[in-house]
Amino acid sequence: MGAPAEALPRTDAGVPFFEMNGVAKFFGGGGFVTEVLSGVNLEIREGEFVAIVGFSGSGKSTLVSLMAGLLEPDQGSIRIQGETPDGPGPDRGVVFQNYSLLPWLTVRENVVLAVDQVFPEKSAAERREHAEHYVEMVNLTPALDKRPAELSGGMRQRVSVARGLAIEPRILLMDEPLSALDALTRGTLQTEIERIWARDEKTVVLVTNSVDEAVLLADRIIPLNPGPRASLGPSFAVDLPRPRDRTALNSDLTFQRVRNEVTQYLIEVQSRSAPATSALGRSLPDLEPADLRPPRARLGR
Repeated sequence: MGAPAEALPRTDAGVPFFEMNGVAKFFGGGGFVTEVLSGVNLEIREGEFVAIVGFSGSGKSTLVSLMAGLLEPDQGSIRIQGETPDGPGPDRGVVFQNYSLLPWLTVRENVVLAVDQVFPEKSAAERREHAEHYVEMVNLTPALDKRPAELSGGMRQRVSVARGLAIEPRILLMDEPLSALDALTRGTLQTEIERIWARDEKTVVLVTNSVDEAVLLADRIIPLNPGPRASLGPSFAVDLPRPRDRTALNSDLTFQRVRNEVTQYLIEVQSRSAPATSALGRSLPDLEPADLRPPRARLGR
């Protein structure tokens, strides 16, 4: 199989590889506008694995879409190596939760489709070899000629990861890619993601609602405070040696400390931001119920 392209030169120590400054995003119209994200500031070093953890509905997918260039910020700026990107591009690969595979294409063809768009200067044979290299990296070579309907959920997500890596992005964005998988498959893919990251030293941002997953994979964890007007909380360093053994980590004091600190922070910030919520997490209005008794009965109260 062909080797991956030569890595980009490292960023100078004083320049953040990826940064967001005062980013805000609004949705709505006609007088009903919601500020989903507010004042988001983020700096990521090259080669760093960062996990962003938050509750469902806190704006995590909106944050990923902004980082990927699929959405434009209404306030603030986004820069990669000091430059403002112009919309989405191959410098940012995205792995979505729902796989986003074309059902009529095989594993190879789904990956080649992305490679064709990014590397048109390569010959057809070179693009095919390039795609197969990344399929092999996620251990799916035996399934090269299978279509998504013939694959398990975990295998489909591997194809999505291979496709995201095959375009050789500067930064790989993963939007809750494992949340729909069963526990065993999720654990297997967590191991694969860490192995691939260690091999390529790719800059990775993982968005997840699992604190344990974040501690297992990341160098640094950043909570996303609950919305509306969600913003990023303090950074928690994960000072654990690699590779990380999930079974051994359960009894590791550092693992326990980081997990407890992040969990406690999320619990506290949630309780401060929503003192009165319904079972669906929506704020409850402070209204006195209407008196539905007949007029005669009301006079007697």
